[in-house]
Amino acid sequence: MLLVVDVGNTNITYGVYEEDNLITTFRMMSKTPRTSDEYGIMIREMLSVNKVDHKVIDGCIVVSVVPNIMHSLMSGIVRYIYNKPMLVGSGIKTGIKIVTENPKEIGPDRIVDAVGAYEKYGGPVFVLDFGTATTYDLVTAAGEFAAGITAPGLRISAKALWEDTAKLPEIEIKKPKSILAQETISSMQAGLVYGQIGQTEYIIDKVREESGLKDMKVIATGGLGRIISDETNKIDIYDSNLTLDGLRLIYAKNRH
Repeated sequence: MLLVVDVGNTNITYGVYEEDNLITTFRMMSKTPRTSDEYGIMIREMLSVNKVDHKVIDGCIVVSVVPNIMHSLMSGIVRYIYNKPMLVGSGIKTGIKIVTENPKEIGPDRIVDAVGAYEKYGGPVFVLDFGTATTYDLVTAAGEFAAGITAPGLRISAKALWEDTAKLPEIEIKKPKSILAQETISSMQAGLVYGQIGQTEYIIDKVREESGLKDMKVIATGGLGRIISDETNKIDIYDSNLTLDGLRLIYAKNRH
């Protein structure tokens, strides 16, 4: 079985594949400091709870945007799970050609999403990832990573509201019953959620206009992507496992 690991700014998401089938997923926070032993033991325990024996893991691939935890995490995986995890980075085969001005600036997580979307849905495809940041990435029919847009994510925007204003409370991020808010919490929810919907629709339309790719598919993923995709017909598919599938596909391309 293959263990895939997506290290994001908020959470580490793990998935276990038996060939092409995703058997289980689980998460832990990425901002909590941990030793390599803690990582290894926690991953083993979570595998066990999900009825996966760590001894059947015969492959592992990791993508990360959080450099400062990687030594402990990778050491924990090596010691307790699998001795040679693959790390998405320079030199790894992806099948995606980056044609932006500085390819090294493109985050590996975005490349993984691009691979997942292109391989699963074909191109041209516009990939939206609603994570800590909201990213919008364009992949052409030829598999070229042509452009990327980065915006503050819903959680970042919400956090800025309640941390940088004296009287606004911490709130749950969800769509309110109406945009015609009449009290503080629904007012904040309306601004955050409807603002994100408006931004998303405008960016999709603008990318179609400037790229000329009128037939591009629009695929969304990420923790808060479901909230947005349910409210607009400009997103074709919400795929919660896009990043994990991208990791599986990249592993298959690089397996010797």
